[in-house]
Amino acid sequence: MKHLLTLRDTSAEEIQNLLELGAAFQEVINRPVKKVPTLRGKAMITLFYENSTRTRTSFEMAAKVMSAEAINIAVAQSSVAKGESLKDTVLTLQALKADCIVMRHSISGAPMFASQRLGIPVVNAGDGRHEHPTQGLLDMLTIKQAKKGLAGLNVAIVGDITHSRVARSNVWGLTKMGVNVRLVGPRTLMPADAHLMPVKVYDNLQAGLDGVDVVNVLRLQTERMDKGLLPTLREYSRLFGISQKSLKFADKDVLVLHPGPMNRGVEISADVADGAFGINSAVETQISNGVAVRMAVLYTLMGGSGSPSTEA
Repeated sequence: MKHLLTLRDTSAEEIQNLLELGAAFQEVINRPVKKVPTLRGKAMITLFYENSTRTRTSFEMAAKVMSAEAINIAVAQSSVAKGESLKDTVLTLQALKADCIVMRHSISGAPMFASQRLGIPVVNAGDGRHEHPTQGLLDMLTIKQAKKGLAGLNVAIVGDITHSRVARSNVWGLTKMGVNVRLVGPRTLMPADAHLMPVKVYDNLQAGLDGVDVVNVLRLQTERMDKGLLPTLREYSRLFGISQKSLKFADKDVLVLHPGPMNRGVEISADVADGAFGINSAVETQISNGVAVRMAVLYTLMGGSGSPSTEA
């Protein structure tokens, strides 16, 4: 692998290798002293044109645990605010001897554009409505470990599918690993090309959740929506919100995921998000798995040396 831009173009073997490597790195981040020398002397730069808490922080943690330098570019305070183009920005970072650029951008394809002009690895940390491959990987690792495998599982991705890059990465990644994927949501939030994906599409929550092993709940991305897609948030929550009541349609040991940030009380109830009443919520596990998976990605792309568990 030279870059990680999309799970659609990542092979099942490459996905499997990253998941196994991420599982190995879990031991490292659970140590009292979280430090290994595998990327010592390397430098990773995060370039985020959109806000982020989990993704940017976990990439920074991943780099630092492996002894790499982690440099965060505040785009609003950079030369981008003076009109500098994306091309000139990434070429500048390469000239500063960065070893990897992790990029989030509001325009689909921006990381691909950068990768075609650089001689260093580029990681897509989310581009428009396109993909968010490391989120897809951490979701797969979470499911795989909770369910003791992936092949043959039934996973429902519920909510705002149209605007979700997470949904697309999950679809391509999970189906390559033998998972049966369902997209569940109102027709106004279902992409026009959903029928071309290797999934089943449902616009009824009860039917979409029937017997599923995993429910991955998506945030309503109101900031990306045109007006008129939903009557009201209350109506959406009533028909498609994931609650203790709606989970009764799924498998009795259903696993609940959410990539965050959450709109509590809208797409997911607080008791489900917090794992109350015996609900199997993996929201916090996803966050910690994000560090391990992003360690695996950086290790692979930046030429990590030694075993993942090498002592510092």
